[in-house]
Amino acid sequence: MASLVAYDDSDSEAEPEPAGSFNPAGQRKDTSDVVRPPGQNVAPGSLPAKPGSREDPARCHLPLVRLWRSDPGSCPSQRLQWPRTEPEVTFSTSEPPRPSLWTTHAPAGHVPLAAARFKQVKLTWGTYEPPEPSFCARTKSETPGKNGSSLQRKRCEDCVIPYTPKRLRQLQALSTETGKSKDTEAQGPSAGRAPAPAPLCVASRVSEFIQPYLDSPYKETKIPRNVLFHLRGHQGPVNSVQWCPVLSQSHMLLSTSMDKTFKVWNAVDSGSCLQTYSLHGEAVRAARWSPCGQRILSGGFDFAVHLTDLETGTQLFSGQSDFRVTTLKFHPRDHSLFVCGGFSSEMKAWDIRTSKVVRSYKATIQQTLDILFLREGSEFLSSTDASSRDSADRTIIAWDFRSSAKISNQIFHERYTCPSLTLHPREPVFLAQTNGNYLALFSSVWPYRMSRRRRYEGHKVEGYSVGCECSPDGDLLVTGSADGRVLMYSFRTASRARTLHGHSQACVGATFHPLLPSVLATCSWEGDIKIWH
Repeated sequence: MASLVAYDDSDSEAEPEPAGSFNPAGQRKDTSDVVRPPGQNVAPGSLPAKPGSREDPARCHLPLVRLWRSDPGSCPSQRLQWPRTEPEVTFSTSEPPRPSLWTTHAPAGHVPLAAARFKQVKLTWGTYEPPEPSFCARTKSETPGKNGSSLQRKRCEDCVIPYTPKRLRQLQALSTETGKSKDTEAQGPSAGRAPAPAPLCVASRVSEFIQPYLDSPYKETKIPRNVLFHLRGHQGPVNSVQWCPVLSQSHMLLSTSMDKTFKVWNAVDSGSCLQTYSLHGEAVRAARWSPCGQRILSGGFDFAVHLTDLETGTQLFSGQSDFRVTTLKFHPRDHSLFVCGGFSSEMKAWDIRTSKVVRSYKATIQQTLDILFLREGSEFLSSTDASSRDSADRTIIAWDFRSSAKISNQIFHERYTCPSLTLHPREPVFLAQTNGNYLALFSSVWPYRMSRRRRYEGHKVEGYSVGCECSPDGDLLVTGSADGRVLMYSFRTASRARTLHGHSQACVGATFHPLLPSVLATCSWEGDIKIWH
């Protein structure tokens, strides 16, 4: 790339050469010390000087302005690597000289006034004007007459890039990004941020299948036999399913998946997906309906906990824990409190109103598998992965919610972990799913004794987080199995009532509809959900 800057090197030349001679590089040497007759051109393409004027060489000896082409020795900065080639250009004598912003440095020993006269000299070029070097490009703010522009031009002429501190560069980059995000805020979400979910229009009308059962009490659970809907939409294993607790809106089903999303389905009328929520950066391990049925509390492996409003699609609460969340439960009395646990030795109770942790429950464990509140909410149980060959203490721990004290840790005395817990709707008992391939029955009143007479066997767990649940009337128990089956047991006799072969992979969740007597929802590790009727 050629440069339009005229440089001099009067000190670098040891011996003057004859006028009009050229060096091997094709550059004309400065012969300003040779007296020429008036009217003779001093350089090809330049205009003749008038006799007697200041530009007359007879009056003052002025340096000859020459073009720097490919001699790197004439460049003031030896560190810069200039290109060796330049385009061929021609001189034009038809146009008068134009003023330039470029300056030339007068050689030592010449008159300062003459150097000042040649401070703004630029050869007139034809149709081609080579671009300025990128590292010397002037910004729009560098215009003549403004404060500070002369210093910036001088730095550009000397090809010196001013140093900018790292902190200042970071602040400039941040301000640039902020300006861009403000400009694009009206058009859409900023880059790198997940779009907010659209509001879910909760229908004011009640489903025609649910309407006949609203005014009548729940009588009897019927055993489902056929598949009503086969819901496909998740791209990963489905961890859990839950019906909406509000009976008038119980046609909605909530599902969580390892594909970083949780969905809301119309699982009674059409079997369609109403809304998909992509709020988490990792797998969504747990999600719960709020007792009012208008919000969803979700937690995942990205250490985040979100409370989403279904009608507006906004996040009412967002918290960041210091562990991967695997279980969440609302307090049965105070719905602004919830307890979460996961891959940590402690559980935390959050207050949605203040977005702060109000209590911590710590034990010598590695992971919390499930949390179960007892009836009044003053106590709750936690199942952990703490088990050994000789002792099974800390497998199920009873906690006092207010004081964070342990009530008992000697509840389950066998060497199996319990991936899930469920409470019976009518009896003061709870059930624990064990990795011993059976359901164990416990009393929900201190000292939480385990029943030795009743045990529900026949399914397989094999390390999966297989859930279990009781029917609304308490007569049936339902559980999944690692081989894809769905098994139902009679609560009184512990005998198997029915087996459904519905999934090709592990069935990890099963739940009865809270109002319809013969509707069951199951989910599997292959990523599908089935509604049985």
